Amino acid sequence: MKTKVLVTGCAGFIGFHTVKLLVNQGYHVIGIDNINDYYPMTLKFERLKELGIHPDFIRYNRETESDEFENFQFVRIDITDEKSITTLFAQYRFEYVVHLAAQAGVRYSIDNPNAYIQSNVVGFNNILEACRYFPVKHLVYASSSSVYGLNIDQPFSVEHKTDEPVSLYASTKKSNELMAHTYSHLFKIPTTGLRFFTVYGPWGRPDMAPMLFAKAISNGDPIKVFNNGEMERDFTYVDDIVGGVKQVLETAPKPNEKGVRYRIYNIGNSHPVQLMDFINILGEELGMEVKKQFLPLQEGDVVSTYADISELKEEIGYHPKVSVKEGVKEFVHWYKSFYQLEACSSY
Repeated sequence: MKTKVLVTGCAGFIGFHTVKLLVNQGYHVIGIDNINDYYPMTLKFERLKELGIHPDFIRYNRETESDEFENFQFVRIDITDEKSITTLFAQYRFEYVVHLAAQAGVRYSIDNPNAYIQSNVVGFNNILEACRYFPVKHLVYASSSSVYGLNIDQPFSVEHKTDEPVSLYASTKKSNELMAHTYSHLFKIPTTGLRFFTVYGPWGRPDMAPMLFAKAISNGDPIKVFNNGEMERDFTYVDDIVGGVKQVLETAPKPNEKGVRYRIYNIGNSHPVQLMDFINILGEELGMEVKKQFLPLQEGDVVSTYADISELKEEIGYHPKVSVKEGVKEFVHWYKSFYQLEACSSY
């Protein structure tokens, strides 16, 4: 009997890669996603096609079998739909949950706050409630490096204060950590939150820097470089991230000194890269000239991110392996292939 895992947000960037890894490792995976239009749905449908789910067969609240993996099924559900989430948990009786569904994007949250409250707070509460009434062995959920906000001490440690967020997105992710602790304490649900640091790679989101940069370079347009290029990010290749997610999933937290099975980890590369260096590597791999438009820092952005991953290394055995140069090469290979084919898409 295969271990049954729910992956929320499975048509998203990290969710897609997580499903692919888990099904190849022999887990029985149920993936859910609402396939919203925050960015073009074409990319989400193409990810699902890679997982053997054809868009023509997708229906709300109805299971679609993969024609690629016998151990993967997809259900189109919005996590804000409490009744549908409860029904799903009652039907499948999951052993593990990887919760990656969320309204993403820091800048978008400035103009669209309600989308974040609904998906990231109300939706997460629905997942917690379902885990309460249909107990799971471990709930792993996505937090974010954005919770560090105005903190200037680096590298960012899980011991640092995270009560000065600079975006509503960050506030909702911090709320998730607090909510998870409450449910771990009250209802004995083992939970682990992962603070992701600047994930990139094939199938990435169009609103993320690598995709925006690649598109601009390919079109001969100038790249918008904020804070006049004085920024650095802990760029982490997606394969390293999802490998860490799988390791964490298999290692539910032990009770802490207060008897609560609750844990938070940073998950990143722990080698910050200057944004200008990343852009130059991207230009080299694309084989094209890079034009730049230097702009001031945007509201909600932070100048630098740098993950202290020592606890994840020591307790879980996590070791990122992919260098930025290797990762960008793989990203560019996929980017060229995908966007040459995109014109043939019928969606």
